[in-house]
Amino acid sequence: MAIFSFEAEVTTSIPPAKMFKAFVVDGEKIAAQIFPEAIKSVASEGDGGPGTIKQVHFNEGKKRGQLKFMKEVVDEVKLIYGYTVIGGDTLVAGVEKISYRMTMEESAVGGGGTSCKRTTKFFTSEDGGIGEDEIKAAYEGMRQQFSAVFEGFESYLLAHPSS
Repeated sequence: MAIFSFEAEVTTSIPPAKMFKAFVVDGEKIAAQIFPEAIKSVASEGDGGPGTIKQVHFNEGKKRGQLKFMKEVVDEVKLIYGYTVIGGDTLVAGVEKISYRMTMEESAVGGGGTSCKRTTKFFTSEDGGIGEDEIKAAYEGMRQQFSAVFEGFESYLLAHPSS
């Protein structure tokens, strides 16, 4: 098994605690409002904390049909969130799982905004079947999608300041 690790950072004008609450704690509810054309349903097994398994079903016509992940860290004080994609057709062939860990903190630029740093790790299966270039391409697509989703949450919070 090989592990490929990538780092990324996105920023927003929203304060860190508010962004964490929206993106992580209330993320399922808010995402359905922001992206109703994408999300069909979300099933949950657990109390919402570490160990909780979520299965997201996307609407027909989307690139992917489902995503299954397990929450590993939900720290509302340190603003750390970690989860691992463990199933669904979002895993590309040759990848056993993908883990994500993100931290949200006040942006170095100041003004009370958020810097969200995210580490992504691809764990390839024993039999391989996928190369580094394919992993990099998959990561780049996921990075762009994550940035777009993060921007969607920012727009939502700017339009709904009491959220």
